[in-house]
Order: sequence, then structure tokens, then C-alpha cells
Amino acid sequence: MSRIAARPASHLLELHLQRWRGRVVAGLLLLWLLGLVMRAVYLQGIQHDFLQRKGNAVVSRVLELPAHRGMITDRRGEPLAISTPMESLWANPASVNASPDQLKHLSKLLNMPLADIQKRLGEDGKEFVYIKRQLPPEQAAAATQLGIPGLYLRREYRRYYPSADVTSHLLGFTNVDDKGQEGMELTYQNWLAGVPGSRRVIKDRKGNIVEDVESIQSPKPGRDLALSIDMKIQYLAYRELQNVVATFKAKAAAIVVLDARTGEILALANLPSYNPNNRQGVKPWMMRNHAVTDEYEPGSTMKPFTVAAALDAGTIKPDTMIDTGDGSFVVGNKRIHDTHANGIISISQIIEKSSNVGAAKIALALKPEYFWDELHKAGFGTTPQVGFPGAASGKLRPYQSWRPIEQATMAFGNGIAVSLLQMARAYTVFANNGEMRPVTMLKQDVASDAGTQVFTPAAAHEVLAMMETVVSPLGTAPRAQVAGYRVAGKTGTAHKPVDGRYSSDKYIASFIGLAPVSNPRLIVAVMVDEPTTGGYYGGVVAAPVFSSVMSGALRVLDIPPDNPTGNVVLPPVSAKVEEESM
Repeated sequence: MSRIAARPASHLLELHLQRWRGRVVAGLLLLWLLGLVMRAVYLQGIQHDFLQRKGNAVVSRVLELPAHRGMITDRRGEPLAISTPMESLWANPASVNASPDQLKHLSKLLNMPLADIQKRLGEDGKEFVYIKRQLPPEQAAAATQLGIPGLYLRREYRRYYPSADVTSHLLGFTNVDDKGQEGMELTYQNWLAGVPGSRRVIKDRKGNIVEDVESIQSPKPGRDLALSIDMKIQYLAYRELQNVVATFKAKAAAIVVLDARTGEILALANLPSYNPNNRQGVKPWMMRNHAVTDEYEPGSTMKPFTVAAALDAGTIKPDTMIDTGDGSFVVGNKRIHDTHANGIISISQIIEKSSNVGAAKIALALKPEYFWDELHKAGFGTTPQVGFPGAASGKLRPYQSWRPIEQATMAFGNGIAVSLLQMARAYTVFANNGEMRPVTMLKQDVASDAGTQVFTPAAAHEVLAMMETVVSPLGTAPRAQVAGYRVAGKTGTAHKPVDGRYSSDKYIASFIGLAPVSNPRLIVAVMVDEPTTGGYYGGVVAAPVFSSVMSGALRVLDIPPDNPTGNVVLPPVSAKVEEESM
């Protein structure tokens, strides 16, 4: 008998089943591993770029780097607007962990209500909120030293204007995002702003920056802008406006100084003004650039254009005599007045004595279409292309709708609206042989040749000589004389329209003139709105401002005198200065 007993059949079946299970388990494991391999191939190969983007969206961020804004300078390179680095405090609300004492210290340091800080830190769902922007570096550093997790600093720039209120209406200002809002800052926003840069960073799940990965694009600084302004003349003009507003208790005043040859604006100032570095409490009307955006009736400063148009039309000659009678002239059912009777006077005396009656008779002898065309060529009713936002076009009604009284009053500046800049530009015709120059706020290396011939050289020279008599002792503006220089100009005194009617006690006093007459280089236009004490005539209020500014500007530019020293001759103290008609 064999020692080895035969195994039972049930034991063999159990062994077969165990082998089968092993093979099944091994197969399943093999399939699982194969699935993992295929999944890895799918994710790492086919879906790699998609998953990379998704991962980056969670942890990778692109931060903007602000660009340094270009500087604005005057024609001599003096800085008028510069950007200074500032720090803005921001937070990731989800990661801020501050104690009540820390928040109180932060509130005191930032001079900011605690409730405002708590409100900003309580904004759920945001990874970025500003706590306070444009902090001085030392204040920003003190805030970070409080050790509050989740608070960060961001470099920004803030605009600073060294000349403050002296140039505020020219330059305008930028907002908290460093974007131009008014003036040249707005007009040349794209030129000054530059191009922001960017960098990539890695953030953790709470939004905290854990790694600075790479610089994508470096910021491109903005370009500098050189204006035509001469700050020496600008300061002088602003000071004289302050004096005239204080002396005559005026509502407002404006001045424009032009280079008659190039059309460059050397000075432009307004009162009231404001400080663009601190605009708290500034009213919108204080930001108005009266010289560029406001319209007014120019009064008798229009008379030179009426005379020049008539000279070119041939309806008058320089030696023509006009009968102004007793200073009263009826047109339709309206009556035009002079301040006193002048009788029969020459064309030059109409300018010298500012006769409304004489100017009206000259205008009525012109064809309406011709008169309108001459005024339009001189820039009236058109917007000066000066590159300044909101520049007024004025109002010059179509000649087809003119009534005789409207044509007559337009001759002495009623029924027409202009800006002071328009008037200054128009007066370039008398400095350039009848050619009107375009005006600009930018420094010009070469004078523009894009002028418009308005009057003939002969007519322009004749009217220039007539305007020189205005500043004589017998004219309406002897106070406009400048020692050492020949001066020509014209006064204007106009009632202000109020609710469709002319006010009896509100005036605009103006004077526009040029010098030196022998070779005109500068034009100065002055407008004073509602002088209330000490007089209201242009020759009394505005002419002295012209004299002071013109005198200083001629010397700043080192323009040689064309008249002997001691040429200033004022009327005797007992004599009454000639008053202009209105």
C-alpha cells in the first residue's frame, strides 16, 4: 500500500479556484495600472495645455505695473507738472487677520474712519481691495510695520503742480488713476500716459503672493510735453489779474499773451483760480477757463475789424469823414448812442474816440454777406484749433437773418459772442500784414505758415496806425502806454446780457493791444468781468493791466524799444479821460 494517500476531490477544486481568483485579481490590477497609464498619457499629453491653463488660473496672476507719466514743462524747460512715486495700501480680505488694536492704529495712521476700513475688509469674494491710495512713502511704511497679514503696498504715481493756481486752468489735473481730466492733461492724455507694464506672480489659495515668477513687459514711460508758456510772463500776468480783481472787486478776469509772429500762447491766466494739488472744496465754476471756454460780447474791440473790412471794400478811405451828429443815430425803431457828441470826425477818430455811431454807419454801408465773410475769415464763429478741451466757437449769426440794427450793432461788438482767445488770435491780422496766425499751446521751433489772409496789408497798416491813437492822451486808453515802446490797441466796454436783456449795471471791460508798433511781437488781451468799484470802462480797468504785462513781457523777451524813454504822456490830472461809447 502506498504511503501517499490520495487527495480528496474537494481539495483539488479549492486549489483550482484559488488560482483562478489570483488570475482575476492580477488581471484587474493589470487593467487598473493600464488605465492609470492611459489616464496619465491623456492628461500629460493630450490635455497638458488645458490643465496648465487651469492650474495657472488658480495660482498664477498677471499684475499691472504703472507707467511713469511724462512731465509738462514751459518753453524754457521749467517743470509745470511732474509725477511723484506714491504707495497705495491694498488688502486681500480673506487673508487679513488683524486685532482690534491693530485696526485702531491703522485707522489713526491713515486718518480714516475705522468703520470704512472694516467695511472694505468685509467685502467677501474679493482678493483685492484698496484701503487707501497714494500715501506718502513714510506713511505707507508705517502702515506695513503694524504687521497685519494680508496688507500690501502697490507703487503708483501722483501728479504734482509746482506753480499750483497760477497754471491750473492751463494744465488741468489728473484723477486718482493718473488719467487727465482737464486742460492739457486731458488733451494730451495718450502722449503723457505711457504704456503700463506687467509681471507674473504665483499666489497661494488665500491670494497671497508667494513667488515673483517673471517680468512680462517693462513699463514704457510717457513722453514729456513742452508748452509755449513762458512762466516768467505767466507769473506776471497772474499777479496783475489778482491786482485788478482786488482793486475793482470784479467777479472774474482773464488774460492772454500771444507771440504775434508764431501764434504761441506765452501766458494764459484766469481768476478765480484753484490749486490742483488740493481740490477739496473747489467749486466747478472755479475750474472754468474763462479765456478759452467762456463767450462774451466784445464791445468796441470789434471796431478795428469793421473799419478794416470797409477799407478793403472801398466804401471808405483813410481820409473819409463821418458825420456822427449829436452822438445819436436811429436805425429802425432803435437808437444808437455815443457818450457825447463828436460831430464830423475822421475814420481814425472813430477808433480813437470809440464812436458807436461812426462804426454803425460804416457797417451799414457794407453788404451783409461781405461783412459776414470778413468776420468769419478773422475767426469769429469758428473754434480756435488750440488743442484745448471745450474751446468756444463764439456766435456769428448767418447774414441772411440780419436786420439793419443787428448789422449796425455788430460793428461795435453787440450781438456777437467771442472768447478772449478768439479776440487775441483775431488781432494777429494787425501784426502780420492782414494775415491771421493759428494759435498754439505747444512750443514751436519754426513758425507755422498756415495763416489766413483776412485783410490787405494796406488796410491792416492803416488800422494799426489808427489804434495807436487810442493810447494817446486824447484816446480812450492813455493808461495802456508803455515806456519806451509804441503801443496800439482798442478798448472795449460792454453791458452784460442778463436773461435776454442788457443789464444796466453789469459790464465787461476789456483791452486788446500789441507792441512794438514798428515791428509787432506781442499781443496782450485783457478781460475783466463785472468790475463793481472804481470804474468799469476798458480804458480805466483793463488798460493798466495791459500796460504792466506788456511792459514786463517785452523786457523778459529782450525786445528792443522802438520809442524814446519818456514817451508816456498822460492827460493832465484835471482833464477827463475820454470815455468810450457802449
